[in-house]
Amino acid sequence: MTTCLFAIYFNYFVDKFWNDEFLFRFVLVFVWITYLWESFLSYRQYKVYTNVTTIPPDFVGVLDQKTFTKARLYSIDKSKFGFVSKLWSQLLTTAILLSNIIPYLWNISGDLLRSFDYNSKSEIPQTLVFILIGSLVSSLLDLPWSLYYTFVIEERYGFNNQTLGFYFKDKLKKFVVSQAIMNPIIAAVIYIIHIGGDYFFIYLWAFCSVIVFLFMTIYADYIAPLFDKFVPLPEGELRTKIEELALSLNFPLKKLYVVENSKRSSHSNAYLYGVHKNKRIVLFDTLLQDYTPSDERDEKKKENDEKLANDGDENKAKEKKNKGVSNPEIVAILAHELGHWKLNHVLKNIFITEINMFLCFACFGLLYQNPVVYSAFGFFNERPVFIGLILIFQYIFSPYNEILSFLMTCLSRRFEFQADAFAKQLNKASDLRSAVIKLNADNLSFPIYDRLYSAWYLSHPPLLERVQALGKLD
Repeated sequence: MTTCLFAIYFNYFVDKFWNDEFLFRFVLVFVWITYLWESFLSYRQYKVYTNVTTIPPDFVGVLDQKTFTKARLYSIDKSKFGFVSKLWSQLLTTAILLSNIIPYLWNISGDLLRSFDYNSKSEIPQTLVFILIGSLVSSLLDLPWSLYYTFVIEERYGFNNQTLGFYFKDKLKKFVVSQAIMNPIIAAVIYIIHIGGDYFFIYLWAFCSVIVFLFMTIYADYIAPLFDKFVPLPEGELRTKIEELALSLNFPLKKLYVVENSKRSSHSNAYLYGVHKNKRIVLFDTLLQDYTPSDERDEKKKENDEKLANDGDENKAKEKKNKGVSNPEIVAILAHELGHWKLNHVLKNIFITEINMFLCFACFGLLYQNPVVYSAFGFFNERPVFIGLILIFQYIFSPYNEILSFLMTCLSRRFEFQADAFAKQLNKASDLRSAVIKLNADNLSFPIYDRLYSAWYLSHPPLLERVQALGKLD
């Protein structure tokens, strides 16, 4: 409803008062206001990292000083990197807007097609060339930042397990797969908008809803295995306990996988996926304390193990070996995740997403043919659909996007507390409490947050709040 009102008022003010120059300035100013606000929040959190050097009384017995210090230094390094990379991104965005790079790349795409004697009046081929060029340029600009973060910051704190060869191979594979998936979908979107008439947004919403549900079904079975190895969780105590938990909650568990993500990173995770009666559980191998990856040929893993052995650093070797959580703690983590399912958090998020998507497409239908939208960004003689999608959803809707993001973050934190409470009802509180503490330490998550930063950014409650809510005993 908010988006529809926004679109109606936008059209009214454009028709009565605004022109393309005013709209451009409005977008540029808001982009900078957003950047300054987020930088202010990040600076507040950075001051927490630099000022809190010893474990506060509330965390005594929860974390040790060595882990606390390492997490603090890791957070400081990431924060400094974030300040520089976000400034670069902001300056780049501003340069793109001021120099009309978007219409320039659009014209280049058309010229490239015509150079191959392609004279079709359809804008779909030009859009696909535009996306390819834009994706290539974006990937190249992002590459130095990604390399530094992966091979300097993550490497420094023992999280990176990739070789340079694996990194580039993985990047190339992701680029090719994303283009192969994205291009047909975008072509279909443009086609629907062109032939759908005044109510195209209904057909567009239905099409995108089908795509969303399709990806929910096939992603982990057919797309994710292109990048990581998925293997069934071996028979044993852990598998038995997980299946018993799923059965007790009537969770229709069909498959139970371990994804061998350790060749990429030491960070850990677990998730559920699937629709209706076809559910799967996926555990990262880095989450399992006693799991040995089936593929021991990983060069980086061998290199790290040999380095630790050659250095004779028994403490580091022991620290690496002790990462992960025990079987009862894994079951407790899955009790939390199943709580999200049992309490219909996934369905609620899907419902919100569907409503928002419908309203946004309806608003797009009200705005995308307004010539001021295009002329403000350098498109004076044509109104390409994909360009309209970028300008409206990324720039004109940016105030709405910021508000929605904040509200969804608040809702996510509420859901996390509810899922913890659900696990507590299953007598898993003590195991979940110890698991949360261990994972916080394994991932070097700094446990103290500025109140304003936490409210704006954190989709999960801070460690201390979760531990206090769970309590020490079931």
